[in-house]
Amino acid sequence: MKHLVLSLFAVTGLSAAQRKQTFTGTITDDMCAKADHSKMQMGPTDAECTIACVDIHGAAYVLYDGKDVYTLSDQQTPKKFAAKRVTVIGTLDNKTKTIQVDSITAAK
Repeated sequence: MKHLVLSLFAVTGLSAAQRKQTFTGTITDDMCAKADHSKMQMGPTDAECTIACVDIHGAAYVLYDGKDVYTLSDQQTPKKFAAKRVTVIGTLDNKTKTIQVDSITAAK
């Protein structure tokens, strides 16, 4: 019985750590992770630089919230939000700093 109770606490702890969260920040790429595209200048705008870094240089789309950088599990949807402020809803893996994305929408 004691093991069952401990197992239930462990499962409860895992599910609590894996809850959905809301993140707001700018869609950028991991080569210009802090949304500073002045060094790369892969296009005349930050959006074009972000897309070029992903398409040409194999970078990944990330969310920069002004402090932290999060890799996004969805690498298709962010393209239309390149260099824009968005709200991402998803589950954060703290070890890898990756958000398992449920949705990405323009920030209000």
